[in-house]
Amino acid sequence: MSDQKPLILWFDQISKDDVPLVGGKNASLGEMYSKLTEKGIKVPYGFAVTAEAYRYFIKENHLDDKIKEILKGLDTHDVLDLQKRGKKIRTLLLKAKMPEKLETAIRDAYAELEKRYGKNTDVAVRSSATAEDLPDASFAGQQETFLNIRGVDNVVKYVQKCFASLFTDRAISYREDKGFDHFSIYISVAIQKMVRSDAACSGVMFTLDTESGFRDVVYITGTWGLGEALVQGKVTPDEYYVFKPTLKQGFRPILSKKLGSKHLKMVYGEDPKHPVKTVKTTKDERLSFVLSDEEILKLAKWAMIIEEHYERPMDIEWAKDGDGKTIGTGEIFIVQARPETVHAIKEYKYYEVYKLKGEGRVICTGKAVGSKIGQGKARVILSLNEIANFKPGEILVTEMTDPDWEPIMKKASAIITDRGGRTCHAAIVSRELGIPCIVGTENATKLINTGDKITVDCSQGEIGRVLEGLVDYEVERIDLEKLPETRTKIMMNVGIPEQAFAQAQIPNDGVGLARIEFIIGSHIGIHPLALLNYEKLKEEAKKDKEIEKVVAVIEERAYNYANKADFYVDKLAQGIAMIGAAFYPKDVIVRLSDFKTNEYANLVGGYLYEPVEHNPMLGWRGASRYYDPKFEPAFALECKAIKKARDEMGLTNIKVMVPFCRTVEEGERVIKVMEKYGLKQGENGLEIYVMAEIPSNVILAEEFAKIFDGFSIGSNDLTQLTLGLDRDSELVSHIYDERNPAIKILIKQLIETAHKFGRKVGICGQAPSDFPDFAAFLVECGIDSMSLSPDTVIKTRLLVAEKEKELKKKK
Repeated sequence: MSDQKPLILWFDQISKDDVPLVGGKNASLGEMYSKLTEKGIKVPYGFAVTAEAYRYFIKENHLDDKIKEILKGLDTHDVLDLQKRGKKIRTLLLKAKMPEKLETAIRDAYAELEKRYGKNTDVAVRSSATAEDLPDASFAGQQETFLNIRGVDNVVKYVQKCFASLFTDRAISYREDKGFDHFSIYISVAIQKMVRSDAACSGVMFTLDTESGFRDVVYITGTWGLGEALVQGKVTPDEYYVFKPTLKQGFRPILSKKLGSKHLKMVYGEDPKHPVKTVKTTKDERLSFVLSDEEILKLAKWAMIIEEHYERPMDIEWAKDGDGKTIGTGEIFIVQARPETVHAIKEYKYYEVYKLKGEGRVICTGKAVGSKIGQGKARVILSLNEIANFKPGEILVTEMTDPDWEPIMKKASAIITDRGGRTCHAAIVSRELGIPCIVGTENATKLINTGDKITVDCSQGEIGRVLEGLVDYEVERIDLEKLPETRTKIMMNVGIPEQAFAQAQIPNDGVGLARIEFIIGSHIGIHPLALLNYEKLKEEAKKDKEIEKVVAVIEERAYNYANKADFYVDKLAQGIAMIGAAFYPKDVIVRLSDFKTNEYANLVGGYLYEPVEHNPMLGWRGASRYYDPKFEPAFALECKAIKKARDEMGLTNIKVMVPFCRTVEEGERVIKVMEKYGLKQGENGLEIYVMAEIPSNVILAEEFAKIFDGFSIGSNDLTQLTLGLDRDSELVSHIYDERNPAIKILIKQLIETAHKFGRKVGICGQAPSDFPDFAAFLVECGIDSMSLSPDTVIKTRLLVAEKEKELKKKK
């Protein structure tokens, strides 16, 4: 390149090293177009109006000194003053004359683009700042983007609008806060062929989990129409997770697919003055996923290629073409990629756990962003005109935010929005600021009033809760570098898939108990036999109003499934796979369903299939259901789900555990039924454990050891059945104690017998978490593992290490 810097550069002339010349966005587009198209990644072509062009524009119009004068004495915390000065500068830039030499260069370049894509071709005109997308500062959204711009006159006009957007209020404020000099940052503009996603779909994806920072997944969001609606937080998108390690091995590990409400979409407008417009989506669009499984996997593979090329976690925008007259019908394109700027630079030396110490009335719920708790006085703001009223430390409650809101967002102790998903503007900014945020509540602005004292709780997993009052909470900070190794494996009890990525960051040896009841109850919510008998129920619904309600729920939740039972298999497989992936390649022992009849009856349609028992705790539960002809078809779905997670997704670290197995014969029958539905013991490393929670499991441990690969002590039920009491009855609760000598004798006996026959023994009851002396007793007995609730894993590891050290000295 000659010494004279060009005013225009095409994408194939640009690389990632050209940020000073064309800004972060354009440098990245050029890099991908030049280096990654050969790897199969499609990037729409275009050109950059360079930073040199912007400097030339400023110089020719003598604007430097005028801008400096306007900014003199600026206080960004005075929102009204910031707005006044920002508007003055933008007006100055918009009224300036576009130099003839620069205008000619833009016109000539657009004419070249027309030769490739047709007359008046539609382009995106995007700002690209020279300090944008640095690894430790996200300038994303600070400047403007304009979509569906057609005709050379409009392109020139919108380039000038992009120049002016270097001085949006939020950009001025952001630079001041980050210590960037306003006059050492310049703006370049991308002129890129539009992908007709207005007739298809678009979205954003990250090469890590945006909440926990878990690096082994690609997190994809998608919505109908143009992607700006998603970025602006106008829609709640679909969400997908794909597991990188087994995708590389050739498996199809779509860990999760969640339907977004997608009430709106942004499409092309007919009026050149309003090139895009927002319209309502149809019912079919709202209830359908925007991407097929093949497209999800393709995007995930591309994300991994991009991440590998840039050698860091990435934030990527994609768009699918639905018109294709000039670019390719049905094709997916990458339209942007930038470094992820929140988790990529974090050092995980400490693990923080936020815990509520009390409770409050739940005002509303939405999607939790992060895992913190925040509180303060609410400030409901429905318009940008009201932001000057916002005071530091208040909780911002609004319909949605965009970059213009950033001057007050940084003062907030928490943020709550009616709309948006976990990749919307409010979510991205709150992550960067490290404050709790709840998005997509739908009605927070109607239920919360300015001045209300509220608590924003994001500590419970995926669902964020807004609580009435200032609820007491604590923060536990754990130094991860000071934890000792132990002979006894310290595993974890996990039941909520959405919490698994975060919980897996606590030092652990795997999952000793993965409960699937939460997945069945919350992610599915319908009795498996109701799904299997859907066609029959449809007929019966014509005469029965209650059954009609059951059918309506099935039709809504399993809308995308011709065979409604497949909905059960998919949702259960995805929930299990999320936990399996979070702890991969460590063992994850999945306990088969252990609902009692009353709990199954609570599922939609459950009353049609469940008997009424006087003592469900001792009735038709666990192993006895699986081989019973009345329930076996439902159990088959469970087996298919586990098989899918292991065989299709490659998560062979998933093992299986049979609960409440009363006799050896029952155990043999269950193992046969599992094999019938594709889960063959020993095949592909499949191990089958049994819960030791009935005295017969201990008394006949030698026989159980011959058919199962190991034991897991369920101390809750073992105590109940040994002492002959109902653990739910307050009348006898004073007798209930896992440390009773009878229980300890049984546990010691089981460990000795199991070890004699080469079988491992773990425990997944609550006792070692609650009672340090009981944990010490287990270590003395030589137990192989303890599986604990996540909040007690660290303290129990320390206690176990101390006990092991003590026993070593005695030897």
